[in-house]
Amino acid sequence: MFSVHQQTIRLYEREGLICPRRSEGNTRLFSETDIQRLEEIIYLTHKLGINLAGVEMILKQQRKIDKLQKEINSLFKRMQKELELEKDAANSEIVESMQCLSSLKKGTSSRKCLQNYAETKKESNGSE
Repeated sequence: MFSVHQQTIRLYEREGLICPRRSEGNTRLFSETDIQRLEEIIYLTHKLGINLAGVEMILKQQRKIDKLQKEINSLFKRMQKELELEKDAANSEIVESMQCLSSLKKGTSSRKCLQNYAETKKESNGSE
């Protein structure tokens, strides 16, 4: 299955680098994830010459990176939702302001519209 000796796989398992499940007969049952991890370990050790302590550190850093990436993705999605809500609120306010402005021009404005206009005018004069 792999181009490594059975003892090498036992060593990787003993060192905690791989943890395949076991059958009732104690045969290793490798999942697709186990196989990918074992291939990565073999690449790092045999092709790049990294020792097992280095492999362990690399795998640990990869797990940290994966965790941080998930957190960033989650934060990004939350910010997108918040921005969408703010955008919708701003669009509603614009529509309401345009309707109010239109009714003011026609002279058919409602009391609420006049109050909003007065408050907006007051705020803009206060900020100058």
